[in-house]
Amino acid sequence: MIEKDRNKMEKNTIYTIYKNERGVSAILIAILLLVLMGFAALALDIGHIVVSRNELLNAADAGALAGARFLYNNNGTAVNPNANQIARNAAIANNAEKIPVEVNLPNDNTGDVKRGHWRFSDKTFWPNTSLLPVNLWNVTTAELDADLDFINAVQVKTRREAIPIVAFFARIFGIPSFQPTATAVAYLGFAGTLAPGEADQPIAICKQSIQDANGLYTCNTGRMLNSGSNDATHNTAGWTNFSQPCDTANANEMRGLICSGGNPGSVTYGQGMGASGGVQDNVFRALRDCWIASDTTPAADGLPNESWELTLPVVDCPGNNVSNCATLLGAVTLKVVFMSPEGGTPDINDAPSEMDGWIFSGSDFNLDGTIDGQDRWGEFVTTFNLQNVDGSPAPYDKKSMYFLPDCTPHEPTGGSGGENYGVLAKIPVLVE
Repeated sequence: MIEKDRNKMEKNTIYTIYKNERGVSAILIAILLLVLMGFAALALDIGHIVVSRNELLNAADAGALAGARFLYNNNGTAVNPNANQIARNAAIANNAEKIPVEVNLPNDNTGDVKRGHWRFSDKTFWPNTSLLPVNLWNVTTAELDADLDFINAVQVKTRREAIPIVAFFARIFGIPSFQPTATAVAYLGFAGTLAPGEADQPIAICKQSIQDANGLYTCNTGRMLNSGSNDATHNTAGWTNFSQPCDTANANEMRGLICSGGNPGSVTYGQGMGASGGVQDNVFRALRDCWIASDTTPAADGLPNESWELTLPVVDCPGNNVSNCATLLGAVTLKVVFMSPEGGTPDINDAPSEMDGWIFSGSDFNLDGTIDGQDRWGEFVTTFNLQNVDGSPAPYDKKSMYFLPDCTPHEPTGGSGGENYGVLAKIPVLVE
C-alpha cells in the first residue's frame, strides 16, 4: 500500500514538472518568435534602406560626373559656375524608390552641390568658389595637389528627406521612416586614356624631353625628334602604332597612320604601347609632306611659317630611348616649328627663315653671293630655345622634327588619370 502511494506521488510530481516545463517552453517559444519577427522586420527595413541608398548613390554619381564634365569653359581658361546646376539636373533625373531624389541648390557654392578641389594626399574634398584657372606649367604634381584654388572636382549630395522612406516594421519600435543621404565626388584631371582619334599622329613623345631636371613640365625648351647615335642623347620621341598589348611597330603600318585620323582605337593609361625609336625614312617623309601641306600660305622658301599644332601621347623613355613597348603616361600638345629633309648630307642652307612671327634679321648670302644658312639656323634655334637633350643648342640634322611644348590652354582630351603635361581630361572619374 505504501509502495503504491509512493509510485502515485512520483507520477503526480513528474506530471506536474512536465506541465510546468511545457508552460515555460511555450513562453520561451513566444519570446523567440517575437525576437525572430523583430530580426526579420529589421532585415527587411535594412534591405529596404540599402536599396534606396544605392539608388541615391547612383544619382549622386551621375550628378557629380555631369558637373565635372562641364567644370571648365573655353578649353580650361575659366571655371564654369553653371557646373553646379548641370550636376543637380543630372542627379534629380534619378529616382530612389520611384521618387525623385532631392538636391538642395542655393545660389552659392554651399548647398548639396559644390565645386572645389580634390586632394589626393589625404583624399579629401575642399569646396572653393574660385572661377579662376591655375597655371598647369612649371609646377609639380604635389604642388597642384596642395593648391586648393585648383578647381578640379564636383561634389554632389542626394537626399530623401522631404519625402522620407517609409519603414515597414521599424515603426513598431517607434521609427516610422528613414532619411538616407549619399555623397559622390567626381574628379577631372589630366588626359590619360585616349579615345580613337584623340592623338593626331603616330608619334610618342618621351616625358624626359618635356620635363626639366626637377621633373616639371616646361615650355621653356624646344626639342628635336632624333639626336644622332649617342645613346645618352638619342630619342626625344618615337613612332607608335598605338597597339595595346604591344605589337611590333613596323614602318609600313606607321606610314599608313600618318595624317589618317590618329589612333584607330583607344589607348589606356599605364599600359605599354607598341613603339619604335629612331627615324624611318618613308615614315618621316610622309610626316614631312603632311607638315608642309598643313600651311596653305607658306613662306617664300616654301616652308610653313606657322607652327603645326599636334596632340600626341606621352611615354616613358628611360635613358632617352624608346622601347618597343613604351608605357603610356598621358598626352601633350606640341608646336612643330621645323622639319628638315631626309636623305643625303644635312644642308644647313635649308634652315627656315620665318616661323610664328619670327623673320630672319640678317642676310642669307656670303660676300661671294653663295647662300649661307648658318646664321639663319643660329638665330632660329636661339629664338625658339631649341636644345638637344644634353642641354646644348639643337644642331641642324637631317630628317628631324623640331618642336616646342605648348603652354596655352587646349581642348580637353581623353579620360582622367594621366600625368600633367598641360592637357586637361575631357572625361572625369569618381574618386568618392
